[in-house]
Amino acid sequence: MKSSNVVWHESTITRQQREALNNHQSTILWFTGLSGAGKSTLAHAVEAKLHERGCRTFVVDGDNVRHGLCADLGFSDEDREENIRRVGEIAKLFNEAGIITLTAFISPFRADREKVRQLVPEGDFIEVYCQASLDVCEERDVKGLYKKARSGEIAHFTGISSPYEAPEKAELEVDTGSKSLEDCAAQVIDYLSTKGVLK
Repeated sequence: MKSSNVVWHESTITRQQREALNNHQSTILWFTGLSGAGKSTLAHAVEAKLHERGCRTFVVDGDNVRHGLCADLGFSDEDREENIRRVGEIAKLFNEAGIITLTAFISPFRADREKVRQLVPEGDFIEVYCQASLDVCEERDVKGLYKKARSGEIAHFTGISSPYEAPEKAELEVDTGSKSLEDCAAQVIDYLSTKGVLK
């Protein structure tokens, strides 16, 4: 429960001042998709391209967050929901800091992604659906997780024993199952340019 003694402290420096200094708008790029769909790979590739342009960025990666901030959480539906809630709050703070935040999380439930969207002003949350079929993701199985899930070693595994709710109206749908990484990253950069995030 939220303490009644906590009061939000407004920053002296505004988001708009930070964006002016950075020479780009801040935004949240929320990469979602099955395990093995290429979320982290694409997020880091996009970040590299943004860095080359002098943008201030940070990738919040699902595995990395579970090493620290969310180390106390498992993979039940309730823990997944709390995991995304915490990441959403981090992304909101980074957004206020004038940073382009890229998050790479399976985030399997639409309702959880929608809650994050509601945390920030309209237009600041860009859902990027990394679309790759279950067959393609299993074929890749870069971490060997699908094999373990199929054998029963991993419970609550998205796509096998736990559902994945694909976005119905993602701002951006990227075919990470068949297109090259370069093409996928270029698609995201083009979108950011079109939307005026990049000057």
